[in-house]
Amino acid sequence: MRVRGELRVERGELIYIERGGEVEISGIADFDLAKIFECGQCFRWDTDENGVYSGVAFGRAARIRRAGGSFFITGTLEDFESVWFDYFDLRRDYAAIRRRLCVDAFMREAVEFGTGIRILRQDSWETLCSFIISQCNNIPRIKKIISSLCRCFGDRLDFGGNIFYSFPSAERLAGLEPVDLASLRCGYRADYIIGAARAVDSGEVNLAALAEGSPRVARAVLKTLHGVGDKVADCVMLFGLNMLDAFPVDVWMKRAVARYYGDGFDPAVFSPYAGIAQQYMFYYMRPRTARGNHPGPAGHPSPEGN
Repeated sequence: MRVRGELRVERGELIYIERGGEVEISGIADFDLAKIFECGQCFRWDTDENGVYSGVAFGRAARIRRAGGSFFITGTLEDFESVWFDYFDLRRDYAAIRRRLCVDAFMREAVEFGTGIRILRQDSWETLCSFIISQCNNIPRIKKIISSLCRCFGDRLDFGGNIFYSFPSAERLAGLEPVDLASLRCGYRADYIIGAARAVDSGEVNLAALAEGSPRVARAVLKTLHGVGDKVADCVMLFGLNMLDAFPVDVWMKRAVARYYGDGFDPAVFSPYAGIAQQYMFYYMRPRTARGNHPGPAGHPSPEGN
């Protein structure tokens, strides 16, 4: 609907309006930019001193900010509906999922602490490549390697007076040799990146088909790739294939399970949203220093100090 030169769409409580090169989104719940972008699921969004995030997804550069009770993302209504609406998983009722996941005192606290997280629906190839890079790495270095990869092999995107780069396709990287990635300083991961790119480009690993199939098959196929173990496979399933029952386990999750559940823990207790439960647990368990300027509610005890 067009009103006074503006394009306006209503979907239940969600309202979005195109004006002045941005889309204003209001009526949105469970949407905290810092928690979404800094909970460990993505690596291509950065914030400025005003809390405005800039990043690239699906070959589109964008900025998103909060003002009052609304969020504003650059682009047109068509951009929002064709890319960002699904990317931010806005069809899903996270309030209902949170209620379902509050199965005990720990999860009630973790869910309250992490309210605002959403699982991004990311490009499957980018997710696979990014989490191959992530192994035995820290987030600043992961982001630096991915940024260099995009700058060297992605397409240039001129946006808002700045230069961004798209994530290079599997086809683009499949034609390279590991030595061609030397400038990225990604070490042994170069072999894994090129091997995964060739498998995806050739169709040996069909990520779109895996997304439509069973988690058991997806995990098994992903683990045929050199350098992909349980954790990377589960991250790809959760963040790249939108398999919300995948439950990646890293050091923080091992600490959470050992401290609050002990031996015999089965993430199936959170099914079919074990992956969303994992993100609440992960965000809660990371120490305040890992969250930078987002320590959570005042007076909340750091898990490291418990």
